[in-house]
Amino acid sequence: MFGRLPGLVLLFALALAAPACANGPGSEFKRVKDAKVITSPDGKLRVEQYARDMGDDGMLFQFWTFDRARKNAFPLNEGETTDQAGYQAGFRFSPDSQWLVRMQKIGSGTQTLHLYKRSGDRFAAATDKPLGDAAWDYFFTQPAAKVVRYDPQDPYSLDHMQAGLIKGLEDNYAWLGQHWPDSRYLVIGLSFDIQGEDTPFPWVEDWRCLYDLKTGTFSIPEAFAEHNAKAWKTPDPDRKSR
Repeated sequence: MFGRLPGLVLLFALALAAPACANGPGSEFKRVKDAKVITSPDGKLRVEQYARDMGDDGMLFQFWTFDRARKNAFPLNEGETTDQAGYQAGFRFSPDSQWLVRMQKIGSGTQTLHLYKRSGDRFAAATDKPLGDAAWDYFFTQPAAKVVRYDPQDPYSLDHMQAGLIKGLEDNYAWLGQHWPDSRYLVIGLSFDIQGEDTPFPWVEDWRCLYDLKTGTFSIPEAFAEHNAKAWKTPDPDRKSR
């Protein structure tokens, strides 16, 4: 869905093709000191971020999971062939420690989500494409989205597309007043804007949907209806391009 940088893609592929030993990243990658180490609720796994300075191509990030004794390490984003590791990421574990969400900035005002499923001491991608892209695909199947001027062939036809994880995963979104099963759902918020457009048309701020970790499907609970109605923003008809 989002743009690609061929040079960075090649460098990323080469970096991951190098022997990624079981002890962690190679010597060219340095631990990101200002990135918070995230530990799973069961205390058995932790996520650390490492970066390599690629000069004119910017920074290249790797995300690694380590066991408690630091004897086993696995690259979280191994094999990615997009430009989505040029920035630090944020992470959230599900309460049962079996799922991991990566909140990834991929450009100015743009971000997506990646979902991983645990198997033993490691995590593997749980979806064929970034979860954020899948959420946007779902959004564009909804009747209300028909008024959005979006070209599927042009990833930049909407400005600043963001897919974010709504706070509350750690306690199953109790603050939303729901009583969902433990570690069953993710609440995702989608936003984009219309800066620079000559013709006013609606944009979205924090339109929400639910992702079912058990079935791998999206839905919009009835409880989200009022919120989503307010998420649609309509500009002043006299709005001028800036």
